[in-house]
Amino acid sequence: MSIVQLTDEQKAIIEAVREFVEREIVPVADELERNDEYPEKIVEQIKEMGLFGMMVPEDYGGLGMPLTTYALVIVELARGWMSLSGILNTHTMGTWLIKTFGTEDQKQRFLPRMITGNPRAALLMSEPHAGSDVQAIKTKAIRDRDDYVINGQKMWVTNGLRAGVCMTLTKTDPEAEPPYRGMSMFIVEKEPGAQRSGGVIVGKNIPKLGYKGVETVELAFDDHRVPAANLLGGEEGQGFIQNMGAIEIGRVNVAARAIGVANRAFEEAIRYAQGRKTFGKPIAQHQAIQFKLAEMATKIEAARMLMINAAVRKDAGERTDLEAGMAKLYASEMCMEVCTDALRIHGGYGYSKEFTVERLFRDAPFFLIGEGTSEVQKLVIGRQLLERYKVEG
Repeated sequence: MSIVQLTDEQKAIIEAVREFVEREIVPVADELERNDEYPEKIVEQIKEMGLFGMMVPEDYGGLGMPLTTYALVIVELARGWMSLSGILNTHTMGTWLIKTFGTEDQKQRFLPRMITGNPRAALLMSEPHAGSDVQAIKTKAIRDRDDYVINGQKMWVTNGLRAGVCMTLTKTDPEAEPPYRGMSMFIVEKEPGAQRSGGVIVGKNIPKLGYKGVETVELAFDDHRVPAANLLGGEEGQGFIQNMGAIEIGRVNVAARAIGVANRAFEEAIRYAQGRKTFGKPIAQHQAIQFKLAEMATKIEAARMLMINAAVRKDAGERTDLEAGMAKLYASEMCMEVCTDALRIHGGYGYSKEFTVERLFRDAPFFLIGEGTSEVQKLVIGRQLLERYKVEG
């Protein structure tokens, strides 16, 4: 971590989260995940710690921490249970959008409440036919005097049922020229926990391979009215830029979550390797196992450096689509490799639900997809490299 110097306050926050994870999350995560149970008690404790307002400026009651600190906190939470970091992530992206692009009225109306986690935020971007291709969205917002009327469908909405604030990407001018295509972001308010709130309809929870305990839903808009005062930033046509800025935050977050899960998998593997004996000695003493452990630890540390580099640049106000893309790509692929090796080190026990590594192995594929697939990351990275190293003439 030599590329960033943390203050004593930042170190104290990270240490407090680490102790919280060991005390409150590690002992119960496997059971909660097995039951696909929403961790109500743990979420309330996270609220009390102020983590829902980590990146909100102190002027609005938040902790005012940079992305770098937030990402290192996410590493610790994901190490305990990846689903917890997902509950926090979409909320943080929502508060970041409002603090970065919102009008002063919007900041005053929403941020002081959102730092408490009540209401919580969700990000509504993907649609049934539009995932990585953001410009293909069809959800429309049409101006009607002092309101906008929204119609459309959104998919893969984390926190979609329990959220009270939905940061919703729409098209306000479908005929606009690329790259923006007339996109606008709205702060859509709804009743948390309700299947229908005005014209907002929450679909069923989508069953998933891993990432249990947190809802992932489809959400539809049926002539839902939103006050014009809730157009993020107060100006149409800025939604694409706003959304892409939030995605950079999301990609750093996904990298951090992947590092946390991989770190836990490594810990489980090295502990098991020192206790499990074959041919008269612990398997950790076999060269083949030591090679795996060495590669796992090295990959985790490399991913951590890429993630911190992207976060530091974002904190400095720099464009970070290249760095965030690199961090997300490497960390997500690394996590899948490390979790696979951890399962192999456990042998047959790695395939059993009685061992934590089985849960980690099912969580790992999420990172290959969330906030853009690995293939999309490579496209982003490739295009940015060509732009930065453009040959004139």
